[in-house]
Amino acid sequence: KPSGGICMSIDVLQERIRALKNPTMVGLDPTPEVVPGYLLEEARQELGATPAAAAAAYGRFCRELLEGLRDVVPAVKVQSACFDVLGSAGTAAMQEILAYARDLGYYVLLDSMRGDVTDIAQRCAQAVFGTVEEAGPGYQPYPCDAITVNGYLGGDSIKPFLPYCRDGGKSLFILVKTSNRSSVEVQDLLSGGRLVHTAMADLVNRWGGELWGKYGYSQVAAVVGAPYPEILRSLRAKYDRMFFLVPGYGAQGGTAKSVQHAFDRFGHGAVVCAARSILGAWKKDGGEGRDYVERAVQAAEKMKKDLGKYIVVM
Repeated sequence: KPSGGICMSIDVLQERIRALKNPTMVGLDPTPEVVPGYLLEEARQELGATPAAAAAAYGRFCRELLEGLRDVVPAVKVQSACFDVLGSAGTAAMQEILAYARDLGYYVLLDSMRGDVTDIAQRCAQAVFGTVEEAGPGYQPYPCDAITVNGYLGGDSIKPFLPYCRDGGKSLFILVKTSNRSSVEVQDLLSGGRLVHTAMADLVNRWGGELWGKYGYSQVAAVVGAPYPEILRSLRAKYDRMFFLVPGYGAQGGTAKSVQHAFDRFGHGAVVCAARSILGAWKKDGGEGRDYVERAVQAAEKMKKDLGKYIVVM
């Protein structure tokens, strides 16, 4: 059980999913392929052809999507790599988007799969879940509810985050079986009679320890790709108290039929993430994207409806 009356992160996510009857998460992955060109052109008119202009365009794109989707989608995943490529201007824009999403009431997951030896992992954990006092009293650079981490680096990269899960109500989403096709090259290898990704799932279960929320799910969750229904089925059967983040819906081949196996019989225990299929929905019309928010909302509502054919959130 949670200690000290802390409101556990996975509980917050589950409650928001239940409130909107929608177990989905939108990935905010701004790239030149999905951000309408006119946004960048308008930013360049003011700021020139600079990283600051690109960051301003990405920030506007994400803010307007967040405003449009707030009554449809309970959660967002912010992809740090899309902002990192713009340097310091991109980092500043990402910080603003993280804070803005939380202010709008979204559950916010920072997708930043970094980790290393214990002292470096501790700094990563401090940056996303704690405060960096040397930068100013109470300074929190990356406000979020949860973060993705790479457990394939071993326990040294995970354990520094666990106190924040126990005492701060935060959550980890640890890579188990990723949605990219080449994941089979490593994650499906046999090791000691087990597939590598099943060994990782066992570690996730162990790291989760007694970090249970009031709905019975651990604050240490697993990332398991949407294109693998049989893996979702087998892992759900084995780990009934492990929460799943299921990326790869839509553009990467995941369907409502395939992801249904991530959920329990009450429609709980998982959230399905889509990015390009929602952010780039405007491209289907062949226009310049001035209706990108409207098209994204339509795509998100269609995703909710399609999932509802297989999953009923109780």
